[in-house]
Amino acid sequence: MKLTFIGAAHEVTGSCHYLNACGKHILVDYGMEQGINTFENAELPCEEAMIDYVLLTHAHIDHSGLIPLLYAKGFRGQIYATEATADLCSIMLRDSAHIQMAEAEWRNRKAKRSASLNEYVPLYTMEDADGAIRHLVPCPYNDKIAICDGVDIRFSDVGHLLGSAAIEVWVREREPSGLMAERKIVFSGDVGNLNQPLIKDPSLVAEADYVLVESTYGDRLHTKEKPDYVGSLAKIIKETFDRGGNVVIPSFAVGRTQEMLYFIRQIKERDMIPEHRDFPVYVDSPLAVEATGIFNKNVSSCYDEEAIALVKQGINPISFPDLNLTITSDESRAINEDRECKVIISASGMCEAGRIRHHLKHNLWRAESTVLFVGYQAIGTLGRALVEGIKEVRLFGETIEVRASIVTLPGISGHADKNGLIRFMQGFQNKPRKVFVVHGEDSICTAFAECLKHEYGMDALAPYSGSEYDLIADRIVYASSPVRVAPKKSRKVSDVFERLLAAGQRLLAVIRKNEGGANKDLAKFADQINSLCDKWEA
Repeated sequence: MKLTFIGAAHEVTGSCHYLNACGKHILVDYGMEQGINTFENAELPCEEAMIDYVLLTHAHIDHSGLIPLLYAKGFRGQIYATEATADLCSIMLRDSAHIQMAEAEWRNRKAKRSASLNEYVPLYTMEDADGAIRHLVPCPYNDKIAICDGVDIRFSDVGHLLGSAAIEVWVREREPSGLMAERKIVFSGDVGNLNQPLIKDPSLVAEADYVLVESTYGDRLHTKEKPDYVGSLAKIIKETFDRGGNVVIPSFAVGRTQEMLYFIRQIKERDMIPEHRDFPVYVDSPLAVEATGIFNKNVSSCYDEEAIALVKQGINPISFPDLNLTITSDESRAINEDRECKVIISASGMCEAGRIRHHLKHNLWRAESTVLFVGYQAIGTLGRALVEGIKEVRLFGETIEVRASIVTLPGISGHADKNGLIRFMQGFQNKPRKVFVVHGEDSICTAFAECLKHEYGMDALAPYSGSEYDLIADRIVYASSPVRVAPKKSRKVSDVFERLLAAGQRLLAVIRKNEGGANKDLAKFADQINSLCDKWEA
């Protein structure tokens, strides 16, 4: 019964943990690294095709985004997630695949212009995303589920995103001595902030032997007073419309967009801007439109009491008159052809891709318009540059002077702060045997582990990628050292050959899984493989 730390170890993205128990290979999350990465992640301890199960905390790409790659390399096991997470993954993984393929197409066009004969391979394809989605197993909150002999799981709402969960894992395994050992491991996922609109506050877990807890904001505190999001947003909209401009909101398609709609519905309901009472609002992102539909679908299991009360009154919390959901490119272009003052909500949230860049092109040069940022802007992104006061930007080959007002809506965060994380840890009735601090920047992981150890008496550590822990013996098997990321060369290999290598990996995994089978069946299997080899060697 061993736990290996793979991703989001002294880093904020790329969450992935490997559990080897009861003869099964289990991953908890398999996320994509985003932004600046400091350390190399260790390789998976087994081939992708050998993975039996994936347990998914939530749908954000830094937790789910490599699952299609897992499928591409031979994984055919089950992916357990909450019902809402399964719904969101069905659109987010396809969207991620679309981005991968579009980037590959662009790079290959560029390579042809430079006379390069090599082909850039997308990380995975739409076929891989569809294949992974077919293996999703939707699970309700709070039900204990046996996934195999000796392993039970339960999803507990942690209020970070629609469908987000801490995952409780019970493992029963026989020790070398013959005695049966049982351990309970809790994976926090991303712990949500208190009093978020629409979704519930994080629930607490009472018992655990081992806890993996995130530390994204393990070094900071949110403001004690609940920010007046609705009042602040109404003021920004009114002042912009009074000038004759548009309010452009770069927003993440899942979560933040729906929160903005929740606030705007309240503004309209309370008639807070009577001078511009019937102002139109555009959600210009096909992904955001689909995600909004999923929010509406998962009311009973995920909404908080305030939102459910509205639903019971026949009020959709994220819908209102003059809301326009645009899908096609023609509909998107028409938004900027219309001179009426409006609110435009569009992805991506950091202005790195998508339709938002077109809306910035049409509004950044207008002194009467406002670009309103409602989420974190990573270093190196266009969003961060705008927030920091850049005076000119390049969009679609043109230099655009920044004259619009650049504003941030403070206080919005989907992550618990340091106090919220401590609240989560104090929910355990007895102190865990060990606490592993993950999913935070290098220094923050270390500092939060030290805080839990010295201020709250918990046995805590922050492992680096590749570290391995024996959950029965309660000891470190291998403590890895950090490996700094080295500059990586472009991936330029044949897409088809890459698929062939993945198929070979899967075949080897299938062979290993059939060890101990009937001799007659194994002989037949071997003959089939040899026949195939003979064909391609001829």
